[in-house]
Amino acid sequence: MQRFNRKLAWLPRFRIRNRLTPRLIQTLLRASQFATADKALKQGLLVEHTRVSSHGACVPVRIIRPPGKPAGVVLDYHGGGWVIGNARMNDDLNIAMVKACNVVVVSVDYRLAINTPVEGLLKDCLCAARWLLSDERAEFAGLPVIVVGESAGAHLAAATLLALKPVPRMLQRICGVLLYYGVYDLTGTPSVQAATQDTLVLDGPSMVAALRLLTPGLNDEQRRQPPLSPLYGDFSGLPPALMFTGELDPLRDDTLELAERWQQCAPVEMHLLPASAHGFIHFPTSMAQRVLAYSRGWISRQLTA
Repeated sequence: MQRFNRKLAWLPRFRIRNRLTPRLIQTLLRASQFATADKALKQGLLVEHTRVSSHGACVPVRIIRPPGKPAGVVLDYHGGGWVIGNARMNDDLNIAMVKACNVVVVSVDYRLAINTPVEGLLKDCLCAARWLLSDERAEFAGLPVIVVGESAGAHLAAATLLALKPVPRMLQRICGVLLYYGVYDLTGTPSVQAATQDTLVLDGPSMVAALRLLTPGLNDEQRRQPPLSPLYGDFSGLPPALMFTGELDPLRDDTLELAERWQQCAPVEMHLLPASAHGFIHFPTSMAQRVLAYSRGWISRQLTA
């Protein structure tokens, strides 16, 4: 990981300063996906793109199914700083989960914050969760559910769980939550506030300003209100969680503080990865592969517990 960090040091840092750059990145992402074959289909998996609805809301999802009867369902929220990404961008990770854990993966194609307030993104994510956990969805009835989120997707996953608290029967269907280096305080935890120019992947000094850009018109007290900032929510009744963060990630304290609060109500397993920057599960390192393999093993254990 330290050797790979030397390469990361030469790359530009991700920052949100305007709406044009995320649009450009999103266009390039979609173009690259259009130009390449669907990996899930090539590996004999069943893929469906559909729109689901619940409580008057509607959101697209990408569903990847194993060939046989699944052992459970994974509800996946992709990352991308709320402003880039789509339901297909984590296909490599999701295909590995389908094959190793024998699960259906439902990846949520929520709207992006380029044109939509973050509250709209939360509405999309809650819509997908309600649809999946509804008693009316016969295909998934009785199957245990794991919620997975990465970075901004981890924020949306945690916020969705808090929004489900008024419906205990839905929360009880969720047997585990897997969160990778999320953002849980939209005012900035101490590690975000103290981030310097030496950060990797993320531009540390601009992060507080980026969080404020995400929530225009709100003051810090309003930004701290859950579920907008999940860190300050009530975790009673939530399922067990597995959390990862990197030692060199400006968002490190978000996970450390969330784990400390969450474990007062439910079992939490938290791992602080040495010499690791934000996004480390996508790096070509043995550490990343071991983290992903451990995560898949944890999912399988939660499904059969």
